[in-house]
Amino acid sequence: MQWSLIVEPGGRPGHENMAIDDALLRRAQEGVAFFRLYGWQPPCLSFGRHEPAVARYDRDRIAALGLATVRRPTGGRAVWHDAEVTYAVAAPSVCFGSLADTYRAIHGVIAAALRTLGVPAAQAGPQAPVAPGAGACFARPAGGEVIVGTRKLVGSAQVREGSAFLQHGSILLVDGQDLVAAVTRGPAPPSAATSVAAALGRVVPFADVAGAIARAARAAWPGTWETSPPPPLDDWGRFADPAWTWRR
Repeated sequence: MQWSLIVEPGGRPGHENMAIDDALLRRAQEGVAFFRLYGWQPPCLSFGRHEPAVARYDRDRIAALGLATVRRPTGGRAVWHDAEVTYAVAAPSVCFGSLADTYRAIHGVIAAALRTLGVPAAQAGPQAPVAPGAGACFARPAGGEVIVGTRKLVGSAQVREGSAFLQHGSILLVDGQDLVAAVTRGPAPPSAATSVAAALGRVVPFADVAGAIARAARAAWPGTWETSPPPPLDDWGRFADPAWTWRR
């Protein structure tokens, strides 16, 4: 497999990040694979593709707080993106197998990388399915996700189209997921999030975490690796359109 590693520590707006990940999914259907590590600037609240955001979250409150929003091309539930390393893997589906096998394989590499930094990361066992409207992503771990103790360190989502998949997720450097509850209508499940900083008692820079994860991926996923920039995009498509973000 030919792998392209894309590292963007500076951060991009939410609509650019989601449009790039979506473009990588299209490219992956041509038989190539991508591993992207990036940040968000400004911080952004993202919704899952099928999440009932209009009913679940207070749009007026979000606007009053000046929060950026975007809807992801993948499923799952709301995430606040701020102090984190976000990863995206877009590749032919044959790389890792089924949706569940892919979830476990990618999280296994991330957990192994975090352990090299001293984080006691493990993977959650099987969990009951969670509905899209059941609260924020970090309210509870899904099966195979990365945890420390009983708390969730990495939240991820996946979509499959044609012969390829996109899986991306948030590796929390510092936990800020309580913000999701602050803009939720009615009662919200308490966050079960933790972070690299909480696990180690210190803030770890983006470059250190991204570097450890990139090294672990190169070692675990065979093929030819090259470092490349993200694909050029002039049109950010539906991800820049509030009608898409608030479509349900």
